[in-house]
Amino acid sequence: MPGISFLFPFSLYFQITMKQNNISKKEVYLSAARDIKLYYSRDKQKIKQRLKDFQRIVPTDYFYELVYCLLTPQSSAVNAGQAVNLLRQNSFNIRKLNPERFLYNKDLYIRFHKNKSKYLLEMKEQYTAIYHQLKNGLSADELREWLVKNVKGLGYKEASHFLRNIGYRNLAILDRHILRNLVRAGVLKQIPKSISRLNYLETEKEFLDYSKKIKIPMDELDLLFWSMETGEILK
Repeated sequence: MPGISFLFPFSLYFQITMKQNNISKKEVYLSAARDIKLYYSRDKQKIKQRLKDFQRIVPTDYFYELVYCLLTPQSSAVNAGQAVNLLRQNSFNIRKLNPERFLYNKDLYIRFHKNKSKYLLEMKEQYTAIYHQLKNGLSADELREWLVKNVKGLGYKEASHFLRNIGYRNLAILDRHILRNLVRAGVLKQIPKSISRLNYLETEKEFLDYSKKIKIPMDELDLLFWSMETGEILK
């Protein structure tokens, strides 16, 4: 039975294998799991090291990690990282300045820069309260709920991303890369057109259950899917 190429559209692969080779859905599911484990065996140590890096983030860097996660939606992760570097160099956390001109930079353009600039300024104003919550002993789930409700521009995906980047675990970052690979692996039937809170939490549970079945921790599987898509283990 052929292995699944993760650069090949899963839905088309599924139709071909089912119709031409008499392969069952279960067999396709198992084939995908084997391919994932093969990728994992290759990148396992790098992935584990990346997660250790997140756990070493010092509290003084939490502010810019949150800036990063407010910038990434529908924008390049690389561009968001470069924008954060510029804001850091200009001491955005302590200086009174409008971040919009940094986000509009043609070399690292951030989509929806006007709205995201407003989000950054609002977050900056309330950062003392945010930091207090982060040091308040709340669980990852409790912190995520608080962030989504209180920080404008953060949905469940972005809040999960931020918390993962400062060392929390077992929160799914359901971006397009993850959802696409969950479809290819046979976990989801299709990528949801929109994700409500309930849908997000249900999909997160399916992701977690799948990670347990193939014996790869969900946080590591998240980074693995990213590396399979992009060739890099990004944050």
